[in-house]
Amino acid sequence: MDMAATDANLVVREFLDHRLGDVAEKSGAEETDFAYFKDIVLGVVKEQLKIDPVLDEHLAEGWHLSRIDSILRAILRSAAYEITQRDDVPAKVVINEYLNIAHAFFDADEPKVVNGILDRLARAQRRNEFAQVK
Repeated sequence: MDMAATDANLVVREFLDHRLGDVAEKSGAEETDFAYFKDIVLGVVKEQLKIDPVLDEHLAEGWHLSRIDSILRAILRSAAYEITQRDDVPAKVVINEYLNIAHAFFDADEPKVVNGILDRLARAQRRNEFAQVK
């Protein structure tokens, strides 16, 4: 969507009609949660003006989200949406899932960057999940 300026609803429809079912079939996954996927894609678009500044706060000094590779930016935005808007999923699970996605696309330091940014974001947004048990 970011690279081709494609409408989010068209992307959701394409993935629902052509891609997610194929991925589930090839991976042996029993079921794909289409509603969850749609919520993430449309939620990122809806909340992007809130998400981007929050992500910028957790990037290295002098860096801005606009300077980051588009795939890495999409990973961070989607994860940030889940961390900030979907408290039904534990933050550590969100981080782990998006770290796996980062590893699928990148072989260098990008997964470490994703891990660091999402860990800082999650600790700031969901302090209670990271509080030490005494």
